[in-house]
Amino acid sequence: MPHPELTLEKRIEAELCGLDATLCLYADDLHGRVIERGADRVFESASPIKVFVLGCLFAKAAAGTAELDAVLTYEAKHFVDGSGMLRALGTGAQLRALDAATLMIVCSDNIATNMLIDYLGLAAINEFIAAVGCPNTRLHRMLASDNWGAPLGSITPRDYGHFFARLAKGELVSPAASEAMRRIFRQQHYNQMFIGSLPPYYTDAEESGADPELIYTATKSGSMDACRNDGGLVHTPYGDYVLAMMCTDFKNKLEVNDHPAFLYGARVSRLLFDQYLALEGRFERRFDGAEG
Repeated sequence: MPHPELTLEKRIEAELCGLDATLCLYADDLHGRVIERGADRVFESASPIKVFVLGCLFAKAAAGTAELDAVLTYEAKHFVDGSGMLRALGTGAQLRALDAATLMIVCSDNIATNMLIDYLGLAAINEFIAAVGCPNTRLHRMLASDNWGAPLGSITPRDYGHFFARLAKGELVSPAASEAMRRIFRQQHYNQMFIGSLPPYYTDAEESGADPELIYTATKSGSMDACRNDGGLVHTPYGDYVLAMMCTDFKNKLEVNDHPAFLYGARVSRLLFDQYLALEGRFERRFDGAEG
């Protein structure tokens, strides 16, 4: 058995002892071992709420009440500052709902997000959130440049981890829909908090020549003045595991790559990564002699 002062939870606390902020997390090895640190604290969601917009699109498409190929038009009411590419195109631009959803996740496009909220409906998105078992998560409004101080959404690390656990198991809408969403999350560009300390050999397989299917991440991050959040799944030869991290109460509000939330979050992510690989697909060694 591990020394009581060297459990995974204790080592996470040791990693975070110098962080002048609050970092909460939920991790699941999908074999029955869950790591929690303030997992039920409610956070400002920032862009992680967008994963539920994506899920709702696929759910409504499966139900026949929306279409992935529906053509959406960028209208003036959708404009918002912040991340994304569509604001460079101007109003009148048209694209498929699935393409808007891809931009919403991969480059966190805020205008694409508003187009999808308008298309799907705020109530339908919140109904989807409840249906997938995330009781403390809610989308409050569309994004607006003059309303950044108001909460966009509410979320907890547990709810966020639960979403990605269902995705990893192929239970989000359907196995085919889960796989399609996984492919989108794999292209996420803003993931420093999640992968910042993982070996670049795996995270930059295009440059290193590593097998891109060996180890990869499928994530969605988000930041506002009140939070730095990230979460998703890590795929390995031993299976997938889930990690959601949310940080608040920090002093530095700047959007910088060396933000303490990113640095400390990346260290926790690496600790879990090394543990999962060392134990070949688990966060904790089994001592009952059982396999699998």
